[in-house]
Amino acid sequence: MTDPYDCCVYLLGGPQPVVIDCGAGASFDQLVANIREVGFDPEKVAAVIVTHAHIDHIGSLYQFRSKLGARIVAHERDAAAIELGKGVGADLYGMDYRPCPVDIKLKGSEEDFAWSGGHLKIVHIPGHTPGSVAAYVDLGKRVLFGQDIHGPYYTRWGADPKQAVVSLQRLVELRADILCEGHFGIYQPASQVETYIKGFLNGLRQGDMDEDFQGVY
Repeated sequence: MTDPYDCCVYLLGGPQPVVIDCGAGASFDQLVANIREVGFDPEKVAAVIVTHAHIDHIGSLYQFRSKLGARIVAHERDAAAIELGKGVGADLYGMDYRPCPVDIKLKGSEEDFAWSGGHLKIVHIPGHTPGSVAAYVDLGKRVLFGQDIHGPYYTRWGADPKQAVVSLQRLVELRADILCEGHFGIYQPASQVETYIKGFLNGLRQGDMDEDFQGVY
């Protein structure tokens, strides 16, 4: 556990680990300690993959880049928010955000990303933000880092519920065995993953998950 404002932060191990998201910013030292605790060298972290440009997912990017030399990977449609610090929701948390350069700007609807343990597929899933992405890897079982499937999908915060419907359907079609979600932990087996995603997909289709949905930013 790190800071209560943090999203779920995931680590893909190997000689050069990859981190998916990095919390709201106050917990950098604890994240580094956690990486060591599970047997990896924080100074060998190759990259941080940003699922979307909200403060609870990007707050420690500058430190990962400046102190550990990690490359920052994000979709180009969220890159400006990360680099300029505008529209990241820091004011909602009462926190400061230090803007950070994005080293690799993803452009396609799906791209390969090589890491020392194998190959990740990074999928553009606009809806929660314009540049939201998910990542998945096949390691005997398909593991999906879907992050903020739950939304919320507030249009006033730049969300697009119609795009989110298409994106969540795409995640269902990936048929993941394990889902690593952005705030609510890990779901398995495949039947539970499908049920979880479809619950929010159906809510969007029924119009129940936009301005009135009470979720985590």
